[in-house]
Amino acid sequence: MKFCKIFVRPLMIFYRLTLSLSLIVFSTLVLSTIVNAQQGVKKHIITPVAGQPANNQDEWRTVAIENMVLLSLPYGEVVIELAPQFSPRHVEQFIRLTQAGHYDGNKFYRVIDGFVAQAGPEEDSSLDGSVPLLALEGEWPTNKNWRFTLVQNKDLFAEQTGFKDGFALAHNPSEDSAWLTHCPGIIAMARGNDANSGSSHFYITNGQAPRYLDRIMSIFGRVIYGMNHVQAITRTATIEGETEVASADYTPIVSMQMMADVPAEKQIHLAVKNTESKLFATKLTERIKRDDAFFFKKPPAVLDVCQTPVLTRLLAQ
Repeated sequence: MKFCKIFVRPLMIFYRLTLSLSLIVFSTLVLSTIVNAQQGVKKHIITPVAGQPANNQDEWRTVAIENMVLLSLPYGEVVIELAPQFSPRHVEQFIRLTQAGHYDGNKFYRVIDGFVAQAGPEEDSSLDGSVPLLALEGEWPTNKNWRFTLVQNKDLFAEQTGFKDGFALAHNPSEDSAWLTHCPGIIAMARGNDANSGSSHFYITNGQAPRYLDRIMSIFGRVIYGMNHVQAITRTATIEGETEVASADYTPIVSMQMMADVPAEKQIHLAVKNTESKLFATKLTERIKRDDAFFFKKPPAVLDVCQTPVLTRLLAQ
């Protein structure tokens, strides 16, 4: 079973040491397969960030319909905003699979309370094996001209944290490197021990931030609507002494569609807080200071990026 941590296939140290050349050749072939697979994705689907460009004066950013996925669960609808600007290869493959109906009828087979809800096709099935492997997109290079909205310095897991395009991120200026963070509601690709073994199995964080997975997993989106329905997904992990949850009771994916492919009358249009705006930066400062009279004892001036909301609102169709 694939997962974000390394639970499934034990590391074969001897194999990796003695056949390193073979692995390099294999990785080259995998990357070639990925490129060929990406060529089948519709050109108009990927947009950089948003349909309505936002500047630093705009409080809200309209989310591009081409970047939204409609996940239908038995409990209701969930909307995911994709992040092609950070994880382009994973977004392209996810869109291709979604349009092909790959996820329809799949189940959330590994759901742990306060951790993740993971879904995908039956492992080792022909459907599972038909999907090309993806190279890890865990971080990207930065330079002195790279900009984002700072939340705090000296985070527990990084030198800095902040937001860019609505997504929580971490940044190490000393390494010229940045990455998306495992905050509640993010969507990322599951994998085996090999960093480049993600394909189609994905997970959504349904609890506190498992930040120790940052940089070693490929985050490619986040839930911006319907997180309450994600929380309603049946937990498959039980405590000791409880009856095991039968696979027949696992929560199914009723359907997964690109929002642009949904009939107009059923589309959900959303805007999110513009994290590049001056107003958002001001709100961050206020949240750090906690000057409200309610706080008769002031908490430390610490602001966890994963506890900093980026609000969503519905737009009229």
